[in-house]
Amino acid sequence: MKIVYMGTPDFAVYPLRALVEEGHNVSLVITQPDKAKGRSNKLVPTPVKAAAAEYGIDVFQPEKIKEDSAVARIKKCKPDVIVVAAYGQILPESILNIPEYGCINIHASLLPKYRGAAPIEWSIIDGCDKTGVTTMYMEKGLDTGDMIEKCEVVIEPEDTGATLHDKLALCGAKLIISTLKALEEKTAVRIKQDDSESSYAHMLTKELGKIDFNMPADKIERLIRGLIPWPCAYTKIDGKNVKILKARVADKDNQVYKNGKPGEIIEITKKTFTIRCKEGALTVLSLQPEGKKAMDTVSFLNGNKLELNSMVGE
Repeated sequence: MKIVYMGTPDFAVYPLRALVEEGHNVSLVITQPDKAKGRSNKLVPTPVKAAAAEYGIDVFQPEKIKEDSAVARIKKCKPDVIVVAAYGQILPESILNIPEYGCINIHASLLPKYRGAAPIEWSIIDGCDKTGVTTMYMEKGLDTGDMIEKCEVVIEPEDTGATLHDKLALCGAKLIISTLKALEEKTAVRIKQDDSESSYAHMLTKELGKIDFNMPADKIERLIRGLIPWPCAYTKIDGKNVKILKARVADKDNQVYKNGKPGEIIEITKKTFTIRCKEGALTVLSLQPEGKKAMDTVSFLNGNKLELNSMVGE
């Protein structure tokens, strides 16, 4: 099929590679404009732009996709289908109506669950047992179009936002190949979404990572995993910001972990330290002090003297 592909982050690279390697004709890649990064403010291409360059595919980076010039560029390509994966802009009807087979979105959740910007992270934070990817026909609403196919992925106890991202990206790459085959063979179905079952996965913010030890330990542990690699969960230890990168919920039957008040360090060993939460306690395994590299708790304790019964947080 002749395809215009629209995507921006790493998640969108996997399906793009799959389409090219499957033999589809990706005639144009549309991605967000390059952004300045680091102290030098050097412009850095999006991951999708970098991947397109490897295959020699033309890249188009409009500031606003709804501009007449952007719509005209897409029409000129005469695509059979437009495939979209985490592009980052809402498509106007003038683009949605261009391709014969429609605009197909690769969405990283089992719709109608988790519409919106951050479905991968929220599925971990909320304690879901599974998530997945859905291919869907795009329409004016936000992730509200008819569904075509789904694939499920189990969320393992150790999964972080980063590991689950990679699993879902691979899942999406396989699913779009299957979906395009169904479109070509005219066997693709249209399944209406039940709006009553939907929830909104709102955009991540740095403030979301601020740990509140008045929450149960299991919820904090999921927050820590869900917010990796960004923005990461954080607190203050000895008045300094520290990212908590890995932790485990302490043994609920151990009487030691039932003492103290939320935010209090209730146990320090040679390898770990444990913080009391509203319900249960959290043992810290890996962290990153502000301005330093990530380290295991053993290394942190070797360079920082913690006091038993001292408080963390604000």
